[in-house]
Amino acid sequence: MSRPPLSVPEPSPGTKFGALHHRDYRRYFLLVLLSATADNIEHVISYWVIFQAFHSPTLAGFAVISHWVPFLLFSVYAGALADRFDCRKLIQISQGLFALASLSWAVLFLTGALRIWHAAVILLIHGGAGVIGVAASQLIIHDIVGPERLPSAIRLNATSRYLAILLGPAVGGGMMLLLGPGMGLLVNILLYAPFTLFLLRIPYTGHLRDPDRRRAPRFGLADIPRLLAEARADARIIMMIVLGGTTSFLVGNAFQAQMPEYAHHLGTDEAGTWYSVLLAANAVGAIIGAVLLESASFIRLSARTAIGCAAVWGVLMALFPAAQSYPAAVTILVLAGAFNIAFTSMAQTLIQLLAPPNIRGSMVGLFNTSMLGLRAGSGLTVGVLGAVIGVQWSLALSASAVVLVALGLLVVDRRAHPRRGLSV
Repeated sequence: MSRPPLSVPEPSPGTKFGALHHRDYRRYFLLVLLSATADNIEHVISYWVIFQAFHSPTLAGFAVISHWVPFLLFSVYAGALADRFDCRKLIQISQGLFALASLSWAVLFLTGALRIWHAAVILLIHGGAGVIGVAASQLIIHDIVGPERLPSAIRLNATSRYLAILLGPAVGGGMMLLLGPGMGLLVNILLYAPFTLFLLRIPYTGHLRDPDRRRAPRFGLADIPRLLAEARADARIIMMIVLGGTTSFLVGNAFQAQMPEYAHHLGTDEAGTWYSVLLAANAVGAIIGAVLLESASFIRLSARTAIGCAAVWGVLMALFPAAQSYPAAVTILVLAGAFNIAFTSMAQTLIQLLAPPNIRGSMVGLFNTSMLGLRAGSGLTVGVLGAVIGVQWSLALSASAVVLVALGLLVVDRRAHPRRGLSV
């Protein structure tokens, strides 16, 4: 049974960086940044050591699979848990598993007992930690700032992840040099503590703003058709799920793993510093894009705007392999990062605002399955296909397919709502 379409509240006019006006969100933002930096520090140190220990491309590939496949398999269940239980507890469990992964790496590095199966188990623990906490964290944000400031909070939260991507390698590399990998990861455990303790003090459970919500029932495989029916009741939810899945499966972040090949294409004699800049360009663009979106009041939150930004992102990613110089490639990646954070943050915001309160977590989980879980497929569309036709062509073709799907969604939306324009 379809429900009437819901309107999406607009942010308060003239409020720039609106979520940061909330004291608890400011603290939340800084502590999430610290925790995300710890996560990236662990990646930097552990990936370096297991590469030096095993020189195994298979293990490196498993690291990617173990990170994203849990989102593909368990995001909906994690979202259902966020609907039923206190989201603070779920995030604390997630933080505890992240700390356990760092502790396990540290003990194995210090004792010299690391084996491949140890690495595989720890990587799986790390992937599980990510999927347990993500939906709960998104519901907590909604609780803290409310629907009017939710777009700002989601953009800023995404910004913290990109800042962590930039800070993690620098801090992690420094810790390896000063303390060594094992001691560095022992210190890294302490970086998870402030956020975990902060969650003991705040009142937000993920459900405070919906006092009349019905408690979500237990979720099982038989409930997935019901959840999909709820999603189909609002075409915007379905379009955001399709958009997220398309961009993730076809392109995702697989191009980052192929960056050495793109750098070689641009000229190995100039590699080095430029290669590092290429790796960071997408994150820098996302941060710039978030700042611009927070500062601009004329960009409307809507499904059509999100789809349009995804189409532009697809065009930029298709152009990137054709760049003939490092400055051109970096410029394209920076622009792509800005449009990427625009459409992903809008899509996530729409999912949260349009979902029925009692299944908001499950709907967020369904979106995460598409947006995050399907990134595992980009290793096929960009990586495996690239081994056959070259990574330049595979990325160009995959990104072009994203553009075609986005244009198709725009046509569907315009036909369904010919007079809606850019309004929600």
